[in-house]
Amino acid sequence: MFGFTFNIDCGYLEGVCRGFKGAMLTKSDYLNLMQCETLDDLKMHLHSTDYGHFLADEMPPLTPGIIAQRLREALVLEFRYMRNQAVEPLATFLDYITYGYMIDNVILLMTGALRQRSVDELLPKCHPLGSFQEMGALHVATTMHELYYAILIDSPVAPFLADCLSVEDLDDVDMEVLRNRLQRAHLEAFFQYCQHLGATTADVMGDLLAFEADRRAIILTINALDTVLPKQTCTNLYPRCGRLQPDGLLALATANDYGQVQAAASSCCIEYRELFEGDEQMSHGQSLEDRFAAHEVKLHVRSFMRQFHFGVFYSYLRLREQEHRNIVWIAECIAQGRRKNMEQYIAIF
Repeated sequence: MFGFTFNIDCGYLEGVCRGFKGAMLTKSDYLNLMQCETLDDLKMHLHSTDYGHFLADEMPPLTPGIIAQRLREALVLEFRYMRNQAVEPLATFLDYITYGYMIDNVILLMTGALRQRSVDELLPKCHPLGSFQEMGALHVATTMHELYYAILIDSPVAPFLADCLSVEDLDDVDMEVLRNRLQRAHLEAFFQYCQHLGATTADVMGDLLAFEADRRAIILTINALDTVLPKQTCTNLYPRCGRLQPDGLLALATANDYGQVQAAASSCCIEYRELFEGDEQMSHGQSLEDRFAAHEVKLHVRSFMRQFHFGVFYSYLRLREQEHRNIVWIAECIAQGRRKNMEQYIAIF
């Protein structure tokens, strides 16, 4: 019955979300951006799109960093508008999306505490979508233990932390390992919540989150090759909600070189085999992570082909973030005089 009652509470916001997606840059817009000679030309063209005059108040010289910051602020405004209008269960769904950003902020704060970095230096680097009320008390924490008890234990991501970190481990924790543990816990919890919602949301989000889980497992395995990271530690970081579960993950756990990783992933999914085969073709000089990103874009575009589900909100955010990375990439190429590399952005449409 969810499909029949969807529009009662969520129809308006789905329309808003699809409207945001419809305002994204087209192929002709990207072609015009790549013709720009300076960042001021780039600014002028962006003003002619749905981005409007979001850079109008910026004084020269304009830099790619400023453009990236303003793009992020525009995205945060759009997402918060939808979150403020949302009711359950969409509100909780959108909160799950923000938990990923909160995890990145928590790791940033913990790393800064270990290195005795100042609070004023850390807070501006936190992603706005990952802000939470307890961050306002950050000034009272000067050590890792104070940070844990004063802030992290009451944060929205505390349930993930409780499963991945104890207070006894604070002084001897590997932050990158902890980040992957938290991301695994969050991804699995998000997957279970979407399955609980059922209907089209479970189908669409199941495919999207399964791909994200498999990508993390594959990239993690490749990055761990020829490192001192124990195999068991690496295995414990694999999200277990993807298409590689269980046989593919077992094969990844025993992989000792790139070829074995490729064989493990390709044996479970023909789509992954095609992504790895790009290594031999090296089309447009794309790396494996670039090809994964391009495939992810296709999945998110595909989610808009179905109706009455929450996946459009997740896909819109990911597509908009990729669009922002494309714009910043073109801006960086202009600023550094590397115009021949402009076409290496990830095409969305």
